[in-house]
Amino acid sequence: MRFRKLLAGGSALVGALLFIEFLDEFFFGALEAAWPLIRDDLSLTYVQVGLLLSIPRVWGSVAGILIGILGDVWNRKAIIIGGGALFVASLFVVSSSVSFAMLMAGLLIFNPASGAFVGLSQATLMDHDTSRYEQNMARWTFAGASGVAVGALALGGALALGLGWRELALATAAVSGLTVLVALKLPLGGASAGGGSYPTFAELRNGLAGALSALRRLPVLRWLVLLELANLMGDWLLSYLALYFVDVAGASKTQAALGVALWTGVGLLGDFLLIPLLERVRGLTYLRYSAFAELALFVAFLLVPGLWPKMVIVALLGFGNAGWYSILQAQMYKEMPGKSGTVTAVNDVSSLVSGLIPLGIGLAARTWGLGAAIWLLLAGPVALLVGIPRSRSRE
Repeated sequence: MRFRKLLAGGSALVGALLFIEFLDEFFFGALEAAWPLIRDDLSLTYVQVGLLLSIPRVWGSVAGILIGILGDVWNRKAIIIGGGALFVASLFVVSSSVSFAMLMAGLLIFNPASGAFVGLSQATLMDHDTSRYEQNMARWTFAGASGVAVGALALGGALALGLGWRELALATAAVSGLTVLVALKLPLGGASAGGGSYPTFAELRNGLAGALSALRRLPVLRWLVLLELANLMGDWLLSYLALYFVDVAGASKTQAALGVALWTGVGLLGDFLLIPLLERVRGLTYLRYSAFAELALFVAFLLVPGLWPKMVIVALLGFGNAGWYSILQAQMYKEMPGKSGTVTAVNDVSSLVSGLIPLGIGLAARTWGLGAAIWLLLAGPVALLVGIPRSRSRE
């Protein structure tokens, strides 16, 4: 099987949607690896870093609820293109930030823009083939993991060339702008999207009612909770990983960027191998075993002395959580067939709470130190071991 077919199923539309996810995660990977640089450049505290990680996410979730509902009842393509334009604008603001307030403003624009540009692109991918949710989510996750890994490596390359995080954000803005222009020619409507010139009050009311109804269903709530807690060993670990290497493990900023690149790079390999694996193994069965392995590895990572042993273990950690997001998110789409936009809206409802997690970690780090606060992330694999159903009938 050719790599192109394995990754994108031979579809130009699917390939374009995956590249949008790649760009979003490229910026995310570069930003997460750059936090020690940004912290020193803008003289930020742990609490300010926590605020920058939390407040834009919460705001993006609030806006994302409406964006997701509109994606099912209105012109999805217009929302995706408009979100893409704001996505580009936000990167220009971030690249020129000279203060905490300016960086916060850029990220406050970025998060809802990403919800429209990237979140609804994911929904469109799910509508593309409703019989292969897990497989297409695995492709989506692989594209995102590729972006995170390349973003972290790109930051290291930029530093080696005497550049920095600002120039990298500016370059991402330029490539994103070209991608938006290409997206203008793509069929981005989605299977369930409306096509009126503007959404009616009745459409919005019905869409909101559908989202609230979904939130009252126990299976939906279970997958939402597991998604957010699993992310403790995903995005939230990545958010503090570079700072942990510098402030706790005694690494240099370049070594910290290497640690992030190892986590993302080996995780990328895991995401790639997951695509054919899901053709043979039940996703939830794999997820249960990987959660146990991740629990043991993270305890070892925190306890082992020395920088280079931690580097080895962090690479294994990146491999161990491959597929967590894609498999759990696929369960959400299975629970709400034909309502892909509403799935993104429901996800954003749960993110209103989970978006405060990095702020909580920042506050805990200020009180007890980052080395102690990062133990809180163990709740992720524990939740999966407890919450994943043990049989098909219980699913």
